This record gives sequence, structure tokens and C-alpha cells, in this order.
Amino acid sequence: MRDQIKEFEERTGHTVNIVAMPSSSSEQFGQYRLWLAARNTDIDVYRVDIIWAPQLASQLLNLTETTADIIGQHFPSIVESQTVDGKLVALPFFTDAPALYYRKDLLEKYGASVPETWDEMAATAKMVMDKEREAGNPDMWGFVFQGKAYEGLTCDALEWIASSGGGQIVEADGTISINNPDAAAAIERAKGWVGTISPPGMLAYGEEESRGVWQIGNSVFMRNWPYAYALGNEGHSAIKGKFDVTTLPIGKEGSRSAATLGGWSLAIPKFVKDPEAAVELVKFLASPEQQKVRALVAGNLPTIKSLYGDAEIAEKLPIIPLWEAVFQNAVPRPAAATKLKYNEVSNNFWTAVHKTLSGEGTAADNLTALEIQLTRLKGTAW
Repeated sequence: MRDQIKEFEERTGHTVNIVAMPSSSSEQFGQYRLWLAARNTDIDVYRVDIIWAPQLASQLLNLTETTADIIGQHFPSIVESQTVDGKLVALPFFTDAPALYYRKDLLEKYGASVPETWDEMAATAKMVMDKEREAGNPDMWGFVFQGKAYEGLTCDALEWIASSGGGQIVEADGTISINNPDAAAAIERAKGWVGTISPPGMLAYGEEESRGVWQIGNSVFMRNWPYAYALGNEGHSAIKGKFDVTTLPIGKEGSRSAATLGGWSLAIPKFVKDPEAAVELVKFLASPEQQKVRALVAGNLPTIKSLYGDAEIAEKLPIIPLWEAVFQNAVPRPAAATKLKYNEVSNNFWTAVHKTLSGEGTAADNLTALEIQLTRLKGTAW
């Protein structure tokens, strides 16, 4: 970032100061809300999580016109996630989306194909897990994911539901859609994994707990974010060179794969002192040239579609071309639709899902209760 800022300063004559933030994203978000509420003019550009921009939209500059010449370069799903009431409130900077990791050596060993549906994944996971246990590895599991009651479970469960035709919890127009048979069936399917192909402790797993089981070689499949790819191929990793990634499975015929969109964007407060300079910086940092630098140096996944065909990136970071198909199927969390109430929506959603996975009621009953909670939370409007 400092090298990129230096280049920007030399090109434009502007001076840019980087403000260090806490490592905790929750603490960052809290600080942002305080600064924006106080109309703090010390900060000209904010780096925001893609689920924050819609929550802060009322205090952010509309970038629709100033970025009209370049916005078409970015993945449409990412642009959609940063658009509120037809206004682009943050420009995509780098992105993130999960994929299905699989042990290609084990699938080859047992003549299994890469699964395309969740049911195929579960059946293959069970078959390989059983055979590996019979061969002397009692710790082998079929599939690890994120089952803890937190934002990560919102991401996982949204993928199960969206890929099964069950909608996106709250739709883009604000409609609460979660209480439907397809959504309930998707969650019940996942409930069946716990204790069979997934460890019982999965209900307390986040990303790192899942990766821990996977990276020591004790899982056939894993749902996780791109960061786990490089770590799995590092040093003395037990699975180095033994795995690959593919798009997440679908729930039923006619549906499409769904990967929850993550990543970061750049936003400008409405009360910025020099909006032209701030826009200039944002467009510079989000440009194809600078996104390529960040991909090569920091491994950040670009939001620019054309960079997924870049030969230099493909040679140095083979993971990046693999993720293009993942991003084509990315789905945003309903932050743009629910705005300031997103955190409560997500909390209520992951709680209902976790209760179901834990055996506390059926998915149908828990989603009915969730619909009532969300309707009350929505009131007359989000």
C-alpha cells in the first residue's frame, strides 16, 4: 500500500497519509461509525468490508457518475453488493469468495468424480471417509465447514439455501424470503452432515478450525476462503500438492452454485473536503494496474474480470484463475437491502440455522420464527 501511495503522490502531487486501524474488523467498523456520525473530516477515504458499505450508505458519497467510465470492468455481483438504492457507494478494491476444496489424490484413489451437487458431495465424502478409516485413519472425516454461531455460518448457510432455490434471506427489493420449503430443506440437509460426514464439534468451528482438520489431512472436502489455498501448499503441509478447488455444489437441478461474496471496497464520506482528489485516489487504487500489483505482491484477488486471464498472474498465482468461475456465481449477503439492520438480520439468521444444526427444532419451525423476527425488525421499511 505504501508503495502504491508513493506512486500516486508522484503522479498527482497529492499527499496521502495512511491511518492505521485495529486488526479486529469489528473494532474498525465501530470506529468508522463514530467518525462518520461525528462528520470527521480527517478521513477522506475508508477501506470498507463489502457488508459495511450498505450500512454506512447514508454517509457515503455517490460514486455512480464519477466511476461510470470504469465500473464495467468489475464483476457485476461485486458492484451489486456495493450499490444501495441505485447508488454506488463504494468502489471494489479486492475480493473474496469461498470454494469447495477437495483431496484430488483420494478421489482418484477411489475412482470418484468431483461432486456437482451437495448430495453427491455427501455421498462421496462418506464413501472415501469410510474407506480411509478402514485403511487405518480413524480420524478421517468427509467434510468440514463453518458451523459456529457467527457471521461465517451466515455465509455457509446462505450458500446452501441460494444453491437450492431458496433465495437470499432478504431479497434485493427488501422482501423477506427465508421462510420457504427449499430453504428449510437445504438446512435440514446440512443438519444431516453433523456427526456423520462432519465432526460433531463442527458446531463450534470457524474458518481456522475447519482448516486445521483439513490441513493435517483429515478431511476429504472443505468449504473455505482463498487464503487456505496457499497455506495448504506451504512447507510441511500434509496435503501439499494433493488438493484442488472447484465451485461449491448446487442443491437441486435447475439451481446454480452460490458462493458468498466477501472482500473490501473503497468509500468516500459525503463531507470530504476535496472530493475530486479522493475520487482520484480511489480510482487509482482500484485500477487494473494497481489491482494486478496487489495480486502479485499481496495475493489479493482482483475485482477486475480481465485480470483473471492475465498470464503473469496465472504463472505466479495459479489460484487466481481458478477463482474466476467462483466469482461468476457469487451471491451478496443482504446488506444492501437491510442497510443499518444487517447485523441484526444476520445474527437472527445464523442463530436460527445453528439451532437447527444443533437439533433444537426443525428448520421449518425455526425459519417460521425467524420470519416473524425479521418482519418485526423491518417494521415499515429497512
